[in-house]
Amino acid sequence: MGEFVAEVFSVSGLFTLLMLLLLQAVLGFDNLLYISIESQRVGPEKAPMVRRWGIGLAVVLRIVLLIIIVNVFALLAEPLFEIGAKGFIEGEFTMQALVTLAGGGFIIYTAIKEIHHLLAVDHIEHTEGSKSKSVMQAIVMIVAMNLVFSFDSILSAMAIANVEVANVVNASGDVINTFTGSVVQCKADLIANPVTGAVGCEPGKDYQVWIMAIAILSSGIVMILLADYVADFLKRNRMYEVLGLFILFLVGVLLVTEGAHLAHLKLFSFPIDAMSKSSFYLVVGVLVVTDIISTNYQKRLWAQREAELRSPGNKADDAIKAVDEHIAKHGNIG
Repeated sequence: MGEFVAEVFSVSGLFTLLMLLLLQAVLGFDNLLYISIESQRVGPEKAPMVRRWGIGLAVVLRIVLLIIIVNVFALLAEPLFEIGAKGFIEGEFTMQALVTLAGGGFIIYTAIKEIHHLLAVDHIEHTEGSKSKSVMQAIVMIVAMNLVFSFDSILSAMAIANVEVANVVNASGDVINTFTGSVVQCKADLIANPVTGAVGCEPGKDYQVWIMAIAILSSGIVMILLADYVADFLKRNRMYEVLGLFILFLVGVLLVTEGAHLAHLKLFSFPIDAMSKSSFYLVVGVLVVTDIISTNYQKRLWAQREAELRSPGNKADDAIKAVDEHIAKHGNIG
């Protein structure tokens, strides 16, 4: 308990927690968008429950994944296999690269499928997705994709929430103790207080798991509170659903390029670089602004067209008035 208080409630700990909360807010946008779209497939009555259960289970599993990644971080970066068709495709794939590539590819597939569905249906207002799903299927998909998104956010969090330590090692290179401080301080301490079997000190990192877990839990609570609002907004403004799907497509591209970068993938001898977060948010910003301007301009054109149709002396206006009078008198058109 004392270790928890010292880690979280110190000045540096609180500052790190604030940075992680901001990071989770930024990186959680794409996840929240996917959850809102996926939950629509179970119908409006069950969708809120699916979002709550999906996010709740995902947060618990994300904390479990955090603990696993911190403890086996080196293993995730170990190469599993290589592809060496020189001049065509080359790469060295790790577990992290494979998961990121697979998740990004699935998101791209989902976005394309949903966009195709919106273009194919006859009545857009009544569609809730290309194919309905059971509650369990939707929750499993939300949890699974949340874990894919977790790799990005957890690795980013680990880059922020850590303190430099010195590992006391033996002749075989095994860590036999951890010293809080620099390597120079560690060596000085070893001289003053020798440790049996110790031959030196090596730089290392101690990850602040408690702070990262609090940030993940807090972001999960915020997502549960916001998920219904995002889903309702997309349902009331169906024109923005297409925008959301295109953003989801970009999220898939972001993950695929990141996975390819982790695998050092080369196509035709050209290395694939990861799409930067700044580029991603710039493109998303341009899409949002363009969509807002286009929607407002379209509404203005429709209003102008309607005004022209209802102008005095217009035959279409006379026809509209006749229909309105008939409905007022008889209650129907027939």
